[in-house]
Amino acid sequence: MDFDINNYNFENLVDEGLKLVIAELIRQLATKKDICFCEDCVLDMAALALNSLPPRYRCSLLGRIYQADGMNDPAYAASLKHAVKVAIERVSQNPSHD
Repeated sequence: MDFDINNYNFENLVDEGLKLVIAELIRQLATKKDICFCEDCVLDMAALALNSLPPRYRCSLLGRIYQADGMNDPAYAASLKHAVKVAIERVSQNPSHD
């Protein structure tokens, strides 16, 4: 049998941390006033935060349950909040546009 990429549903491959980063971005950005909220900057913030966190990929329902259990880890939550804070500061000081 030959490998055919079309036989696989890659939409099931998800980093559960992305949802948490977005939620934390919303919380932290709600308190900010003098920074850029354009799509490029906000997506850069999310990407930078995600790149500094351990990935939380899952590709099945069982993986989703396993990852959800790991999301309750206080150390991960603290790391996530810090990563988002740092990402907001860095992108705000150095936006990727003029």
